[in-house]
Amino acid sequence: MKELVETIAKALVDSPDEVVVTETVKANAILIELKVAPEDTGKVIGKSGRVAKAIRSVVKAAASKEDKKVIVDIN
Repeated sequence: MKELVETIAKALVDSPDEVVVTETVKANAILIELKVAPEDTGKVIGKSGRVAKAIRSVVKAAASKEDKKVIVDIN
């Protein structure tokens, strides 16, 4: 999941070198934290949060195969 979020985020931002994705595995959930440069935050969140919602939807669909709950947190 980490690689998927990282690939999507790097395609959206102007500073792909500053994209940092961390993955924390808990009991039955995976927490993915996405950090980008301050000037790229708006591009990752999108208007009214549409891009962020789309990223979460794609990750949720990919995680459905593993029966895990995935939480994507954008900082």
